[in-house]
Amino acid sequence: MRLGIATKIFLALLTTSLVVVGVMGVTSRLVFQQGFRSYLAEVEQQRLQALGMLLVEAYQEHGSWQFLRESPRQWRQLLRFAGRQMVPDADEEEGELRPLGPAAAWLPRLSLYDATGELIAGRPSETEAARRHPLLSEGETVGWLVLAPLRHPVSRVDRQFQEQQFKAGLVTAGLALLLAAAVAALLAWRLLRPVRQLAAATHALAAGDYRVRVPVESSDELGRLARDFNRLASTLERNEKLRREFMADVSHELRTPLAVLRGELEALQDGVRAPTPEALQSLQAEVLALGKLVDDLYELALADVGALAYQLVELDLVDVVASVVKGFEARCAERQLRLTCRLPAQPLPLRGDRLRLAQLLGNLLENSLRYTDPGGQLQLEVERQGQQAIISLQDSAPGVPAELLPRLFERFYRPEHSRSRAHGGAGLGLALCRSIVEAHGGSIEARPSPLGGLQVLVRLPLR
Repeated sequence: MRLGIATKIFLALLTTSLVVVGVMGVTSRLVFQQGFRSYLAEVEQQRLQALGMLLVEAYQEHGSWQFLRESPRQWRQLLRFAGRQMVPDADEEEGELRPLGPAAAWLPRLSLYDATGELIAGRPSETEAARRHPLLSEGETVGWLVLAPLRHPVSRVDRQFQEQQFKAGLVTAGLALLLAAAVAALLAWRLLRPVRQLAAATHALAAGDYRVRVPVESSDELGRLARDFNRLASTLERNEKLRREFMADVSHELRTPLAVLRGELEALQDGVRAPTPEALQSLQAEVLALGKLVDDLYELALADVGALAYQLVELDLVDVVASVVKGFEARCAERQLRLTCRLPAQPLPLRGDRLRLAQLLGNLLENSLRYTDPGGQLQLEVERQGQQAIISLQDSAPGVPAELLPRLFERFYRPEHSRSRAHGGAGLGLALCRSIVEAHGGSIEARPSPLGGLQVLVRLPLR
């Protein structure tokens, strides 16, 4: 039979309470018995002292113990008188007296010896456990009053008193266990309430409800688990939203070139447009744009699953940057953009993929080339800072609002969709840049440029 967590917690708490109550009960009983025996011994000691005072007075009155040797009856009368005598109470004011109490249980155990150890009266007691009380007269020991030990530790009345205390202890322990069981059940229910809430929320999350949240009611491990669950649900909700946006963006980006292709082909089929080289070139341009979009999507998918191939070799970053910049000089001149490049005189050796790094730089330059106003400028600078290579690309107006900069590297994101679509591009280039940089162990960020446009900083670790 499988037990639930609530039952296990309840049994654990109840077992702990049972052990604690049991240990306390046994300890209390042992302590009580020991204390009760000590109390009885103290009472007998007080009785011995009181009887000793009477015997010393009788000794002083007769001058010896001979009167007890000659008349054992006087010994018995003296014991009966001692049973009715009063002794001082240590808890009361001086002079207050209290009765000695019943003497039947202890008077027959008494015996009297003279100073030489000869038995005068009573039964002889040779056991070492006997209690011996000296009888002093004018500073001299004139005899010994000896109390033999009980055959049983306590009397019947004392045993009844002990049994009453034991029963009261059992009732108290039973009530304590009932209270412990109630508290254990309450604690088990209270401790498992967040777990039940998490379980219900997990089922809802598994069913696709990413808006579900659980209340955080404490700062302990369960509270931290609830906060982690809420963060997980928020992440899944955000990823689901991004997935839907991604699908909508992909559909839209594919629809545009396909619609152009369809229109061109229908015009050719209907004879509206002649199959001239210009018409075929337009079709080829749309096919190339569509192929570029599909290639970018494929590479992003590979990067997401960690399957994007990288051929890491030892290379000089300066050489890679110089070759990429050379390929953009003519295009910048066509758009009336001034491109300046500052490279260090010393090589910057690192371990990387030459083609992917060239793709990274090409995407960054393509982004600046596409969105910078004609007559503007682009500045590319590469420098070394410690064990890092810093690539800085700045362009002139237009810029990007500061609050939108962190989203530039999201796929399909464009600050102004109409302007971006007018200049071409699907918003995948910077997302690929981030994947390439992270695969090389670096980082990439965007910030406002002093030139009025955008500045992209890439940090790559050097060898």
